[in-house]
Amino acid sequence: MRLNEGLIGGTYRVTDVSVDEQITRRLEALGVNEQTPITILNKKGSGSLIIKVRGTRLALGKKISDGIMVKEA
Repeated sequence: MRLNEGLIGGTYRVTDVSVDEQITRRLEALGVNEQTPITILNKKGSGSLIIKVRGTRLALGKKISDGIMVKEA
């Protein structure tokens, strides 16, 4: 499933990142790699998310969160 389909407070494991190459490299630098656990902290009505990954909170827009595939941890 896509990351933005997850529930607030849920922990998921990244299975695939399918966005622009430049954005993929930036996400990898921030720690969003395959098999990385992600917790959804908040969801906004516009589709943007606030996630916690490796102890850091990140805000992702809808387009980016649509490109991150996850499974339940």
